[in-house]
Amino acid sequence: MSLYTAYLEDIEKRKQQGLHPQPIDDDELTREIIAQIKDEGHADRAASLDFLIYNTLPGTTSAAKVKAQFLKEIILGNPVVEEISPSFAFELLSHMKGGPSVEVLLDLALSDDEMIARQAGSVLKTQFFLYEADTDRLKAAFKRGNAVAEHILQSYAKAEFFTKLPDIDEEIKVVTYIAGEGDISTDLLSPGNQAHSRSDRELHGKCMISPEAQAEIQDLQKQHPDKRVMLIAEKGTMGVGSSRMSGVNNVALWTGKKASPYVPFVNFAPVVAGTNGISPIFLTTVGVTGGIGVDLKNWVKKVDAQGAPIMNNDGNPILEQRYSVETGTVLTINTKDRKLFDETGEQELVDLAASFTPQKAEFMKAGGSYAIVFGKKLQTVACQILGVELKSAFAPSREISHPGQGLTAVEKIFNANALGVTPGTVLYAGSDARVSVDIVGSQDTTGLMTSQELEAMAATILSPTVAGAYQSGCHTASVWDLKAQANTPKLMAFMHKFGLITARDPKGVYHAMTDVIHKVLNDITVDDWAIIIGGDSHTRMSKGVAFGADSGTVALALATGEATMPIPESVKVTFKGRMAEHMDFRDVVHATQAQMLQQFGDNVFQGRIIEVHIGTLLADQAFTFTDWSAEMKAKASICISEDATLIESLEIAKDRIQIMIDKGMDNDAEMLKGLIAIADRRISEVKSGQKPALKPDDNAKYFAEVVVDLDVIDEPMIADPDVSNADVSKRYTHDTIRPISYYRAEKKVDLGFVGSCMVHKGDVKIVAQMLRNLEAEYGEVAFKAPLVVAAPTYNIIDELKEEGDWAVLQKYSGFEFDDAAPKGKARTEYENILYLERPGCNLCMGNQEKAAKGDTVLATSTRLFKGRVVEDADDKTGESLLASTPVVVLSSILGRTPTLEEYKSAVKGIDLTKFAPPLAKPSGTSSAHF
Repeated sequence: MSLYTAYLEDIEKRKQQGLHPQPIDDDELTREIIAQIKDEGHADRAASLDFLIYNTLPGTTSAAKVKAQFLKEIILGNPVVEEISPSFAFELLSHMKGGPSVEVLLDLALSDDEMIARQAGSVLKTQFFLYEADTDRLKAAFKRGNAVAEHILQSYAKAEFFTKLPDIDEEIKVVTYIAGEGDISTDLLSPGNQAHSRSDRELHGKCMISPEAQAEIQDLQKQHPDKRVMLIAEKGTMGVGSSRMSGVNNVALWTGKKASPYVPFVNFAPVVAGTNGISPIFLTTVGVTGGIGVDLKNWVKKVDAQGAPIMNNDGNPILEQRYSVETGTVLTINTKDRKLFDETGEQELVDLAASFTPQKAEFMKAGGSYAIVFGKKLQTVACQILGVELKSAFAPSREISHPGQGLTAVEKIFNANALGVTPGTVLYAGSDARVSVDIVGSQDTTGLMTSQELEAMAATILSPTVAGAYQSGCHTASVWDLKAQANTPKLMAFMHKFGLITARDPKGVYHAMTDVIHKVLNDITVDDWAIIIGGDSHTRMSKGVAFGADSGTVALALATGEATMPIPESVKVTFKGRMAEHMDFRDVVHATQAQMLQQFGDNVFQGRIIEVHIGTLLADQAFTFTDWSAEMKAKASICISEDATLIESLEIAKDRIQIMIDKGMDNDAEMLKGLIAIADRRISEVKSGQKPALKPDDNAKYFAEVVVDLDVIDEPMIADPDVSNADVSKRYTHDTIRPISYYRAEKKVDLGFVGSCMVHKGDVKIVAQMLRNLEAEYGEVAFKAPLVVAAPTYNIIDELKEEGDWAVLQKYSGFEFDDAAPKGKARTEYENILYLERPGCNLCMGNQEKAAKGDTVLATSTRLFKGRVVEDADDKTGESLLASTPVVVLSSILGRTPTLEEYKSAVKGIDLTKFAPPLAKPSGTSSAHF
C-alpha cells in the first residue's frame, strides 16, 4: 500500500469523527503527492494540489523541506504547474516560517537571475525566523557586493518585517461567553485525559469545555459575525493550574483568527477574561499567541461604612456586581485608550492598561511573541553586519530603577542574567527583562507541541547557552498504551536529536526513566542564581527561580537560551515559633496559605514571587513549598537557604546527576558532566565566601510580608475542594484549608494516593515506617481503602531498597510495577490493597489513571480540580482532598479521616520533616519577628 493510499484511508477514519485530513509532516508522502501533481492525468491530481497547498505543515518538518524544494523548481521554471504560478509559489514560501523555506529563498535571492532574486528578496524581507547560518549567508553576500543582500539587510535593520504590518484595530467589538463560574482550570479548556491528542489540534479542539459549549460559541459567532467571542471566568480567575498551551490553542481554534490560509488549524489572538483576571502563567501563554487577557473586575467586595468587607455566614466576602458580562453581552475594547466600554463605547467599565502594555500590543500586532523575540535579534544582527547604529523599531524595555533601594532575591537573579539592559542600570520589579535561561524542562504531554513549535520556528539544535535541558516521560508513565507507544518514542527521538537529555533513550541503551520531571529539574538545577523554564506549572525549583511555561515559551528557551518577561513583585514569607513534633512540613505549607488569607483577606501571592526564608531545609524538602506555590497562584517561588544547606543540597544533586551519567543518560555534549562542574564551582564560591548563598538585601522592598506562626499549627491540614459550597465560585479552589478535626473522623475515604511531585524520599520512608508501627502494634495491617504509592524517581526506589524500606512496601503490596511488562491499560477498579506504581505523575495527572467515579480521594498531590483525579458519578460528586503523607496513609487504613489522637499515635517515633526558622537574624533579611 502506498503512503498516499494509507493517507486516504486515514482521512475516511477521521471523517467518521467529524475531522478534516490530518496535516502532513512526512517527506515521503509529500513526494508521492508531488509526483501525482506532476502527472497531469492522475485521478488524484486535484486533491494532491489541495493537500500540498493547504495541508502541509511548514517550518522544519521533513514535508516542508520537500515542499520548499518543489516550489523552488516551479519558480525556476521546471516543472510548470498551471495552478501554482511562480508568484504563487513565492507566496506559499512566505507562509512556511523559515528553515527549508528560508534556505530556498536565500538560494533564489542570491542567484544570478536578477528578476527572481528581487522577488525572493521581497519575500525574505517579510521573514524573521532566521538563524546564524542564514544571516551568515547574507553577510557573506553583502561583503561580496551583492545588492539584493544589502537591500534585505537594510530592510532588516529597519525591522520592516514588523513595522510594515498593520496596526491592531483601535476598536474591537467582543461578545461574551461565560465558560464557568469561579476559577476556571486549564483542564476545562484542555483536559488532562485528552493529553495524547494535543499535537493534533483539530482533534484536541473537540475536548474544549463541552460539545454544548462549542455549539453555543458557534451560535454566538453566527449572531455576531463582526465580533470576537471573549471567553470568561465569572467570579473567578481564568486559566488556573497551568500554562497549558493546548488550552490557549483550543480557545483560539474556536474563537480566534486563522494564522494563515495555507497552515491548517493554527489560530491566534484569542480573547480571554476573568472577574479576577488571568492566572499569571496562563496569561503568558495568551501573549505567545498574540491574544488579549482582560481583568474584568466586574464583581467587587461589598464594604461597610468603615470600608471593611462585609462577610456572609461562611466568612466569605459578599460580592456586588459592577456590570454584567452574561453570555451574549456585547462590549467594546478600545486599544488606543486601553479601556473596556459597553456596546455603545460611551460607558467606561474597566481600565485595560495592563492588557495593552507596549510589549503586549507588539505581540498582538505581530501575531504572537515569537515574531518579536526573533525580530529584535534579527534587527540587531542586521545593524551589526551593515555597521549602522541600531534604532530599535520595538517598544523599549521598561527599565525601573530605585537608587538606594535594596534588591529582593528575584531582582538579584534577573539583574545577574539580564540581556540588553542599558549599561549601569539596576532593574527592579515592574521592569521588562530579557534574560538568559540556564535550565529548560519539557514534559511529555506537552512535548510534542514543543517539538511542533521548534519546527515552526525553524530551530534544529539546542542553544549552546543552555546549561541543562531535559525531556521527561513522567506524565504518561502510568500506562504504556497504544497512544503512549505512538507518541513517546517519536518525542524522545526528536528531543534527543535536538540536544536534550531524554528520559527514554531512542537508541535503547539505557533503561527508560519515567522520573517526575520536577524532581529531575530540581536535581539538575545546580546554581541558586539560575533561571529555569519548564513546560509545566510546577516548574518551581528550590534553587534559583523557576517559571512554569507553555510549550511555545519552552521552545523559545530551548532554541534561543532566552526568555522575556516582567520582573515580578515579591512577597516575603518568614516563620516564627516552633514546629510541633507530630506535624509534617506539608502542613506548614497549607498553613502558609491559610494564614496569608487570614492576614490579608486577598491572595497577595497571586502573580508574584514568594520569597520563602527556608533556612536549613534541604532542596528536596524545600521543594514541597515551592511546588505548592503554583496552587497559591504565585508566579514563582524562591528559597532563601543558609550557606551550609545550599552546599549540602548541591552535593546531593551532584550524586544524583552522577547516577544519571552512570546509567548512560549523558549526551554527546556531556551536558550532565558539565552540570557537575557548575555545581563544583558554585560550592567553591560559597565555601570561599566569594559568592555566598543567594539572599535579598536588608532594605529590599516587598509588596507584602507574611509571617507564619508555627506555634498555632497543632493538627494536620487538608486542602478541600469544598464541592458542596453554595457559592459555586468557591468550589475547587485551593484556598479552603481545614484542620482534620473539622471532619470529626467521619469523612469517608475511598482511595489514598501518595505520589506526584509533592513527595520526596522521606515521604515514601514514612509510608514504610507507619506500616512497621501498625504491624508492631496490631500484628498486621488491613486497608479499608486502596492506597496507591508512586515514588517520584527510580533513584529513590533504589535507595529505599538498600535501606530496607521497599521490602516493607512489597510485603503489603498487592501490585508492584514491572518495567519489563508495563501496564497496557489504565486501572478502573481498585481493591483495598497497597499498589506500588511506576515512578511518575500517576493519579495527579489524570490523563491515564483515575480513581473510580464518585470516589473521595485523599492525596498528597497538587490537583483538586473537578474531574482531574476523579470524575463525578451519576449519584455522587468526586472529591480530591489534599493532605500530608501520614494523613493519607492512615486514612487509607481506617477508610476515613482520623482523629487527632489517632494521627499522633500513628506517627509517634517517625522522623517527619524537621523545620525551624533561623534562631539568629540571617544576613540580608529584615523580617519583623527577629
